[in-house]
Amino acid sequence: MYFCTSKDIIEVLDDALCGRRLTDEQALTLLNAKGMDVFVVAAAADMIRKEKAGDYVTYVRNQNLNFTNNCINSCGFCSFCRKTGDEDIFCHNYDEIRQKVLIAKEREVTEICSVGGLHPDFDGDTYSGILSAIHETAPDIHIHAHNPMEVWYGAEKSGITTLEMLEQMKRAGLGSMCGTAAEILVDEVREVICPGKIDTATWERIIREAHGLGIRTTATIMYGHIESLKDRVEHLRILRDIQDDTGGFLEFVPLSFIHNNTPLYLTGSAAAGATGREDILMIAVSRLYLDNFDNIQISWVKSGKKLAQLLLMAGGNDLGGTMFEESISKEAGAVDTEYLDPAEMRRMAEDAGRELMQRNTLYEIV
Repeated sequence: MYFCTSKDIIEVLDDALCGRRLTDEQALTLLNAKGMDVFVVAAAADMIRKEKAGDYVTYVRNQNLNFTNNCINSCGFCSFCRKTGDEDIFCHNYDEIRQKVLIAKEREVTEICSVGGLHPDFDGDTYSGILSAIHETAPDIHIHAHNPMEVWYGAEKSGITTLEMLEQMKRAGLGSMCGTAAEILVDEVREVICPGKIDTATWERIIREAHGLGIRTTATIMYGHIESLKDRVEHLRILRDIQDDTGGFLEFVPLSFIHNNTPLYLTGSAAAGATGREDILMIAVSRLYLDNFDNIQISWVKSGKKLAQLLLMAGGNDLGGTMFEESISKEAGAVDTEYLDPAEMRRMAEDAGRELMQRNTLYEIV
């Protein structure tokens, strides 16, 4: 820790490297690191990464399937959503979904990631029907789909419980569930950035229900808008507590706020996204604080390829997916979101001194 200037940071990192669980206050100390201390925190996180995940960089060959951009909500961070009557609105029917799945099969993907807007005419049967259309067309492809908001919405529209909705989705072919719609798990923040979404307690309950049914999920955070550092730590604490109880999270995926075309930013309500320092510390502190997570994924879509490579040296061990047809971040203003060739991933990994390995959704090496 030669370059570290803060005694407090040295003490926190000593605890982490000795295997002691970090407190919320210690995580906050690390998130406040400045100057060369940022790289010291990153170096410590990279040491823990090597212990937990080895020297591999993993990725999954996947394809996104955004089935509609028609959504009843108007989240302040979203530029993807459209309202009935908009010129560029779309909603794929089951035949169109099947055609997209056939393209995915030709691309030899192992995962289809399906998520979309809360269409005013959708109910639980619609969401299950989308899963069935995918599963029947490509029964060997893992379906990673929907999120707690969509589960709640489908259940509400069909007059059933969220547990029943999850059981219905599982029967239709759901393999694992997206941990999105989490944004920041602090209700005061959610009331500003996504007032139409479920509250923190409901998100947590549905995640726990999914884990109880054997449906593994991811976990995410969307940071860099109006939340405080304390809010970020509270979000991490909730995820760590759930993982202690269920062990159902496959990975943690920090998502840096893409601000350019979003209502939150254009109205002056939010910052212009996280800084590079914040991105490095979000990955590093997540690795050090979330001691019960094996996998920290780097979103190359959100960070860009060059920063993504540096984040692999700050505690990250996974580059996510090849994507194909990413739409949501692109609408918000992200660039180079369509596809990342595994050959480019290999260049990024090997240049960082690591080996690239293809995995499936469950983190089994292919």
